[in-house]
Amino acid sequence: MLIRHARLLDGTAADIRLGETIEQVAESLSPEPDEEVLDAASGTVIPGLHDHHLHVHSAAAEQDSIRVGPAQVADEASLGRALTAAVAGSDGWIRAVGYHEAVAGPLDRHSLDRLIPDVPVRVQHRSGVLWTVNSVGLAALGLSGHPDGRLASADRTWSEALQRRRTQITEFSTRLAGFGVTGVTDATPDLQPADRPVGLAQRVHYLAPGKRILHDDGLDLDALTDWIAQRHRHGEPVAVHCVTAAQLVVTIAALRAAGSHPADRIEHAAMVPGDCVDDLVALGVTVVTQPNFVAERGDQYRTDVPGAEHDQLWRLGTLLAAGIPVALSTDAPFGAADPWAAMRAAVDRRTPLGVVLNPVERISGRRALTLFLGSATDPARPRTIAPGEPGDVCVLAASPQRVVDALDADLVAATVIAGAVVFQR
Repeated sequence: MLIRHARLLDGTAADIRLGETIEQVAESLSPEPDEEVLDAASGTVIPGLHDHHLHVHSAAAEQDSIRVGPAQVADEASLGRALTAAVAGSDGWIRAVGYHEAVAGPLDRHSLDRLIPDVPVRVQHRSGVLWTVNSVGLAALGLSGHPDGRLASADRTWSEALQRRRTQITEFSTRLAGFGVTGVTDATPDLQPADRPVGLAQRVHYLAPGKRILHDDGLDLDALTDWIAQRHRHGEPVAVHCVTAAQLVVTIAALRAAGSHPADRIEHAAMVPGDCVDDLVALGVTVVTQPNFVAERGDQYRTDVPGAEHDQLWRLGTLLAAGIPVALSTDAPFGAADPWAAMRAAVDRRTPLGVVLNPVERISGRRALTLFLGSATDPARPRTIAPGEPGDVCVLAASPQRVVDALDADLVAATVIAGAVVFQR
């Protein structure tokens, strides 16, 4: 296909011919016989966005879920009302997500039974690592004797009993295309090849089996070092989930002991103590982080995290200034799936109540945009509109300056993957 009358991010006027890859970029190109032509109308054309860390199945399923975090429900009574009002999905379950103890304390099967005893219900913790299931739900899973109904997300012995619908994946893919997303990295740990999502228009890269989630109550430096070394011996990188300072410190120590791979990644880096910055520089590891959590959860962080440690939260400007390779993602469904909202959060770092959290970590709108332009295998290197690059682009109905000033998904006019239009407003 041919895209005419485009502006590149640097303001250059260009026509772009593309298929599986970008074939030609010139000030003016003539259409070939029967070639599809898209008029960009002097709008901006950028490489398609790549969300470098999300969870496809969970994000697709969230479309049939209710949110029960602190922003939606305030206490046990309002949680009960929300669950009672919810409509069960086609699988018969009520599925709730985003729960945090600030709502009504720790959940177990008994507390859910008091709220909704007759319909299977499962509630996911905001961290994504835990589900709580009521008694009728446990019976449906063949787990009637389970003591508390608290089930680990990574435990396939129960999650495999749940149905997945391809239509959810297709609907989620359509949402992503509307954001200008042409590629995603699925960070779901232990995702088996047979379970990989079907129905996505986007190009998909998988971190499993090279993804490892750490928990503070089970940190084992020797085991982590051995796992990293084994992966590296096979020429394969690792991606380690680090949301606490302790997890990051142990991961840094393990990477030092095992040696690093050029494509090793730290996922999230939600807390980065100052003395870890130089260690990350020395390792050359890429940090894939989510500033959108400042905008979505920042006020809860201000309550839960000691004030003296607020400067460690969701660092970005500090990492980039130090020369650490960084890419951005949304962590959908644990964060909102709109990458433009994540970019805006990187620029203004405002909590829901309007407090600026760590202003030193702010970055420019242009820099924020480029951190979603990396490829799956080289997240921190922004792709460009140039011959040989993938034929995946986003057409925006605005000038380059307005694009980087607004960072608004509503500006996405068309999304093209491998030379084919998959979304057009």
